[in-house]
Amino acid sequence: MGGVMGIPGLILWVLQLCALGMTVFALVHAIRQRPDAFTAVDKLTKPVWIAILLASLGALLLARTPVGILGIAAIVATGVYLADVRPKVDEIQRGPRW
Repeated sequence: MGGVMGIPGLILWVLQLCALGMTVFALVHAIRQRPDAFTAVDKLTKPVWIAILLASLGALLLARTPVGILGIAAIVATGVYLADVRPKVDEIQRGPRW
């Protein structure tokens, strides 16, 4: 019986680690960017994104599981940054690709 309960626990632990890694990566990326790049692509300001990502990191650290309401909200916020904001901020700083 302990082995059966161990597998779901292991899966949740791996999900938690992935969510934490993803959020730390997004936070470091946001910190390293120029503030004007965020407004140039019509996104929230750099301090707002840093605050959102810090709150997401805090929620993931406090949550016992990534599938609770705090964990899901943190993962969604981080996902929005990584999928929508990060590519546009990178592109505006790098310039158009040929």
